[in-house]
Amino acid sequence: MRAITVRNREAGIGGLTLTDLPYPHAAENDVIVQVRAAGFTRGELDWPGTWTDRAGRDRTPSVPGHELSGVVVELGHGTTGLTVGQRVFGPTDWARNGSLAEYTAVEARNLAPLPADVDHVVAAALPISGLTAWQALFDHAHLKTGQTVLIHGVGGAVGSIAAQLAHEAGARIVGTGRASDQAAAGDLGVHKFVDLDSELLEDVGEVDVVLDMIGGDIRDRSTALLRPGGTLVTIAGPPTTLPHDGRAIFFVVEPNREQLAQLATRLHDGRLIPLVDTVCSLADAPAAFSPERHTRGRTIIEVSTD
Repeated sequence: MRAITVRNREAGIGGLTLTDLPYPHAAENDVIVQVRAAGFTRGELDWPGTWTDRAGRDRTPSVPGHELSGVVVELGHGTTGLTVGQRVFGPTDWARNGSLAEYTAVEARNLAPLPADVDHVVAAALPISGLTAWQALFDHAHLKTGQTVLIHGVGGAVGSIAAQLAHEAGARIVGTGRASDQAAAGDLGVHKFVDLDSELLEDVGEVDVVLDMIGGDIRDRSTALLRPGGTLVTIAGPPTTLPHDGRAIFFVVEPNREQLAQLATRLHDGRLIPLVDTVCSLADAPAAFSPERHTRGRTIIEVSTD
């Protein structure tokens, strides 16, 4: 099968190549997915799991990309809950070969069924961003109707999904970003937008929840905006400034089939729209990792078609 592989950490994105790999093995509780579309994170070549397995052993050549939408073509021993021929989507394991390949092995519990009328390209943009937003808002911050949530980076992949989920939940949304994000933020249900290049963050006023995708000074200054008992949730690293009366949580997203199913229902109903900017072929995937490529949404790799 064809796959994008990387062998040398020092080579960076220059080491990404399209090559042939053996067809993957389905371990116990795995499925083999024929990948239709795949998502990736540009910074994942810096992740330890790209280079070593969970025991710390070198696992190169490794296949990057950790979001997929596709079709189940094989079940491993003991696998339940999915069937051959079923459309599925979800994240792959951080420390195993990923989704930038024609076929990949995934733990079945990572995946959820995908409705027949949801496009694979759209679905591939959702697993990590969607689960991150869901878990941040509802598992960690326990967002409730009527509360105010401040979303840093509201124009990004996670922030845009979070805004849509928070709007549906009946929250008041304050979003931050650049001036170019303001129009899109209004379409996402954002009630107030703050341009961090020209406006003061402190003018936002008190909020119940902060969801941070930026980190650094913006994250740490946001703790002062929390109402008593409020929660700051960040995916950009542990906060260095803690709220006086509240919580600050740093977390890494986890697979969750039930939450993926909730997201898939919203996709199907048109209540949730991931931001997809560019669709590339598998052969063009190495160039898509370039940090010089600036997009307003996700870049998705279309690996194969029906």
